[in-house]
Amino acid sequence: MEKKTGAQILIESLLKENVEIVFGLPGGQALPIFDAMHGSKLNFILTRHEQAASHMADGYARSTGKPGVCIVTSGPGATNIVTGLASAYMDSVPMVAISGQVATSVIGQDAFQEADTIGITRPVTKHNFLIKDVKDLARTIKEAFYIATTGRPGPVLVDIPIDVQRGVCEFVYPDKVEIRSYKPNYNGHIGQIKKAAEVINKSKHPVFYIGTGVVVSNAEDEILELSKKADIPVTNTLLAIGAYPYDTNLSLGMLGMHGTYCANKAMQSADVIIAVGARFDDRCTGKVCDFARNAKIIHVDIDPTAISKIVDVDIPVVGDAKTVLKEMIGLVDKKDRKDWIKTVDSWKEKHPLSYERNDDKLHPQYVIEKISELTQGEAIITTEVGQHQMWSAQYYKAKRSRLFLSSGGLGTMGFGYPAAIGAKFGNPNKEVIAVAGDGSFQMNMQEMAVAVLNEVDVKVVILNNQYLGNVRQWQEMFYGKRYSHSCLAKRKECPKWCNTPNRDSCPVYVPDFVKWAESYGVLGIRVTKKKDVEPALKKMLETKGSVVIDMWVEIEENIFPMVPLGVSLDEMITRMNG
Repeated sequence: MEKKTGAQILIESLLKENVEIVFGLPGGQALPIFDAMHGSKLNFILTRHEQAASHMADGYARSTGKPGVCIVTSGPGATNIVTGLASAYMDSVPMVAISGQVATSVIGQDAFQEADTIGITRPVTKHNFLIKDVKDLARTIKEAFYIATTGRPGPVLVDIPIDVQRGVCEFVYPDKVEIRSYKPNYNGHIGQIKKAAEVINKSKHPVFYIGTGVVVSNAEDEILELSKKADIPVTNTLLAIGAYPYDTNLSLGMLGMHGTYCANKAMQSADVIIAVGARFDDRCTGKVCDFARNAKIIHVDIDPTAISKIVDVDIPVVGDAKTVLKEMIGLVDKKDRKDWIKTVDSWKEKHPLSYERNDDKLHPQYVIEKISELTQGEAIITTEVGQHQMWSAQYYKAKRSRLFLSSGGLGTMGFGYPAAIGAKFGNPNKEVIAVAGDGSFQMNMQEMAVAVLNEVDVKVVILNNQYLGNVRQWQEMFYGKRYSHSCLAKRKECPKWCNTPNRDSCPVYVPDFVKWAESYGVLGIRVTKKKDVEPALKKMLETKGSVVIDMWVEIEENIFPMVPLGVSLDEMITRMNG
């Protein structure tokens, strides 16, 4: 058999895994890999920062369901992707990250650009590998993709010392791998499924609570069929937006801290909660000891460690969401729960998502509604993290799953724009719009160079309120309106403490996003009036290539409903006067 270097084996292995696109940045301890990549069929996207490379791989994976791949060098290259790995890990995103490493002979000697990449990334990856022998490389890459994409997906890191990259051996790529200690269970125990069905059949106020596991297993059709058959309302997490049709009478919308009133009220009033592919994180449950006090809880999840981790579960079902729900459909009775649905509908009617629609102010919610309307919910929307993220979650009506991409568990500012670029590479024929806050957008806005040079058509809508908006809202509500270090326009001449933001008297904002966009050769548009929102968005959608719209929204607009940290879902704040 033909002998190849470790670097060549890596590239050939990626091609065997049907990898088409890789994001990253070269460096000294990864040069053999990049040399082997030269002239290969891989489409390598040179990013401007390694963190952005990991987020691009993440956005590609979330939007396509395929594993995202990034390659970086050792030391700072590897440490720069840690945030991206952590975000992917918490949100169950399949990724394979490749990092260069110093030679095996000097590992542990504080060599130039050495870092303990394995130790650093162990808590934020599903698994990681340090390759010490070139003969192990091909099998390890196969195992990395297998682990990343099966069971509960997640990121896997492979650390490859430079001498392994240069080493030579015969290339044999395995058709499949079996890992003795890793055997994901896809088929739920039929006895547990029958118990769950019996409890559902006897219930009067059941609620489906669905998370990203429904998206990963492509179980949207099964949830829809089962909910309609048994007349069960459905609430979704942030990451499951679009997994259940928003326009059916059984949809409750998103639950949790900034979820809908009816979703939170239904959870607290339920006698049975059927959680599918959701992990009961604190933003969904509120105060755990007060969460769904009268409900029996059924939890379907492929990850056994997620069950009863936060909330005690009455009926656990370990298995793939789609497989388990298919079994459950035949066991659950057809029901008409008129009284329960009538109650839920009354909550929707009395407490809908709302803001002041009848004035001339430029409300951020209005911008999101217009984006939803003009794209008909068919565009891929990515968000950074903050107020704009929650307004997008509330008001963007995604037609299906994988159209709303956001950093959920880690809450990573700087995620949205590079994720949008990754999503566009994975979905070249879809409209992709990055909705950003002016604060978080600045964390990775240098990746505009990647979009421009690769002719990637990603639109950006900045909801500019000249503050770190979420921080400012909390400071307004819980810290006496002391806006400590949350203003992004503040200069030396400003008073030390300012709690009266006013665009007319505040300093000029830095940067000027329109001029910044123009410096990259793309169209920049500033919108300061409500009447100009729709024309600007239409122009953005009609323009070929990247566009940046700087929307000067109301500075002190707040997100409601809101469940403050540490309180029950029953204690929702629906407006500033409570």
